[in-house]
Amino acid sequence: MSLKRTIAFIAVLTVLLLGALVPASFAQDEPITIGFVVHVVGNPFIQQIIDGATAAADDLGVELVVGGPAGGDADAQLVAVQNFVAAGADGIAASVPGESMANGLNEIIESGIPVVQFNLLSTAVNAPYVGERSTESGRILGSMVLERLGGAGASGKVILGNCFPGFPVLENRARGVQEALAAAPGLEVLGPFDVKVDAVENYSQWEQQLAANPDAAAMVGLCAPDIASLGQLNRNSGTSFIAGGYDLTEDNLREIQDGFATISIGQSAFVQGYMPVLMLVDSLRNGIPLEPGFIDSGTQIVTADSVDMGNGLPLIGFDELLNLSADVEANRAFYQPWANCVNGSAPVWSCSLEPIENEGA
Repeated sequence: MSLKRTIAFIAVLTVLLLGALVPASFAQDEPITIGFVVHVVGNPFIQQIIDGATAAADDLGVELVVGGPAGGDADAQLVAVQNFVAAGADGIAASVPGESMANGLNEIIESGIPVVQFNLLSTAVNAPYVGERSTESGRILGSMVLERLGGAGASGKVILGNCFPGFPVLENRARGVQEALAAAPGLEVLGPFDVKVDAVENYSQWEQQLAANPDAAAMVGLCAPDIASLGQLNRNSGTSFIAGGYDLTEDNLREIQDGFATISIGQSAFVQGYMPVLMLVDSLRNGIPLEPGFIDSGTQIVTADSVDMGNGLPLIGFDELLNLSADVEANRAFYQPWANCVNGSAPVWSCSLEPIENEGA
């Protein structure tokens, strides 16, 4: 048995004897491997999260191994997690797109291997979660769409799309958008419709919605591919509906820059990648328990003439944001002051942990 596995065994034995989980501590120079498991490999937004995790691994001197399925299959993602554990990963960070992952993840936690959730969560997993305030972000997006439609006196149709129906975070976003749009009784909100996550399917689904509702005043998506699809749809169809959605990928930002999309809400992808790795390493090296709870990654608000990156980050212009979306090293340099702050001698994450229910408040 390896030294690390011996330590993990002793930690589990301590739980049985003392009735409380005492995390194993690794020496500062002892090798640590973090398994980082995402729900959609190859998606540009997910890659931004992975970039943040890679930066954290570099800063902290640990090995990062990344994997996951191609299309949001929770069972396949759990297998990827279990494979990393079997290969000797010391900690696991995972998005959780389905409740079927909960029991398997909890078994891993009970074995003494710490777990942190990011981006998509299950409240049944006994681990902390790093992500946006999902319902509130929906309220922000809905309010900004409403403002551009004319405020409380607005009228017309708003089409709402969800690429992964049933995911709690996305359902919360939808609820927030609907709450904000309800301030205008004259608006008819249709959906949310399933618009799929694959970029080609996503465009096709939105195209079908526009064909069925050619008079739509706004179309609002809840996922990363939507802004790019809606912008292209405005461009290709010659329409001028308000296009709102999520995430600061290069494709999304270019549609806003070109005037074919209007608003995108970012959820701090870099933070969602960096913070789970920091928490895991801090737990492994310093013995800090990872209790269930919520770490707010921050909400970003971007239009063609306004960029708010949140998290106390510097004010920047749209052109600089576009450059950051395309340049991994520039993005890392932009976030480095934030990383230095949270990775100090007394990391702030443990003081920032909120009740998990605050995620959807």
